[in-house]
Amino acid sequence: MTERAREIFRRVVEGYIDSGQPVGSKTLASDKAIDLSPASIRSVLADLEGLGLLAAPHTSAGRLPTETGLRLFVDGMMQMAEPTAAERAQIEQRLTESGPVEQALEKASSVLSDLSGAAGMVMVPTREQRLAQFNLVDLGQGRALAVLVGEDGGVENRVIEIGGAIAPGALDQATNYITARLSGRTLSEAAAAMTKEINAGKSQLDDASKDLVERGLAVWSEDTEERPVLIVRGASNLLDEAALEDIDRVRSLLDDLENKQSVAALLDNAREAEATRIFIGSENRLFGLSGSSVIASPYRDREGRVVGVLGVIGPTRLNYARVVPMVDLTARSLGKLIA
Repeated sequence: MTERAREIFRRVVEGYIDSGQPVGSKTLASDKAIDLSPASIRSVLADLEGLGLLAAPHTSAGRLPTETGLRLFVDGMMQMAEPTAAERAQIEQRLTESGPVEQALEKASSVLSDLSGAAGMVMVPTREQRLAQFNLVDLGQGRALAVLVGEDGGVENRVIEIGGAIAPGALDQATNYITARLSGRTLSEAAAAMTKEINAGKSQLDDASKDLVERGLAVWSEDTEERPVLIVRGASNLLDEAALEDIDRVRSLLDDLENKQSVAALLDNAREAEATRIFIGSENRLFGLSGSSVIASPYRDREGRVVGVLGVIGPTRLNYARVVPMVDLTARSLGKLIA
């Protein structure tokens, strides 16, 4: 590609990303940085179209980049725009507010959505958190509330069926027994240790307390496979004016987002990446039909282990130069919170 063709190609891509509309020769000719007549520009545009880098939606329209053209631009021509001081402050402030990690994950997804104008996505860490406390609270009518507190401050509740009256002191005995043995362990580690101790007759629990311990532990393992692995925020951002001109594409995209397991599988492809990955249009099967792009980056815990992936999804005219560094910064900021 000649320097002249390279400059025209860059202007077309940047114009399309900015407006979402095809860029015509008259618009390019009005740019004083391009000292060419509209006829000469049209000739260069035709050459670029012949290379498969540009396309015309219809005969009289200007040109817009193909997926191949966008890939060339992203890989070889794009100048990254680091987040502004205001954007950096917003990301860091919202992720460092007090609260459990679950809230930080929600905030990471939301801040990416707000700043990028696309939908933000965060995969929940796949590892089990370490636990700090366990409580059983009598709800009456043969039910109890099991409360699990993580070392990061996160709290989860489950209602368990006791099936009869609770013996006096049994809840306290079961609570004290579980808390003493799970502190600093994952739930699976604690459950294995307690099960072994109970089976060996070393638990010093009466029958009522032993039953409560077993029910309390069982309720946490029932929904392990069903817990959501993906948080999506800002899907409404995908319904902008330009998108509504192609409502079938938008409907396809929103349908794809509903299938969170498939989206998580796509993001998982970025888990082993050293840097932020960009999937443009049909480069990913899931969003190929909707003509959307995904920008994703792994985030790590304090020991450098990859524990999840976050990113954004939006139209192929995403402002890659601005969003890629933003996703990278959010991943690094979130990683500082993961113990």
